[in-house]
Amino acid sequence: MTTVPEVLFVCVHNAGRSQMAAALLDHHAHGTVTVRSAGSAPADTVNPAVREVMAEIGLDIAGEYPKPLTDDAVRAADVVITMGCGDACPVFAGKRYLDWELADPAGKTVDQIRPIRDEIDRRVRALLTELVPAI
Repeated sequence: MTTVPEVLFVCVHNAGRSQMAAALLDHHAHGTVTVRSAGSAPADTVNPAVREVMAEIGLDIAGEYPKPLTDDAVRAADVVITMGCGDACPVFAGKRYLDWELADPAGKTVDQIRPIRDEIDRRVRALLTELVPAI
């Protein structure tokens, strides 16, 4: 890994799970990790209910937007975390890949998305202790 580890979160639309994961890791890492997110088939906007559940915990992702998955983004990452994107994510030697099986927040209510957010937060915190043990 590089001096500052880089993590890429990938889901299909980059409108829900990967956006939450990126915001949570960025928040908890305090600049000790470079964080990116992308989608294999990006949506037009971030899910409004996802923005709402993140705002509830003080994280404003209103300025975020779905980004396309590129080979360059995967090459730059030390850790690639997929969330339901299947085989769409390119695989490069020397990268650490994790697949987080999580419910898709698309079409779900705020009440249904909160547990997904909380599970992502739990996983992000565990990942952070591996990447930057001093935090």
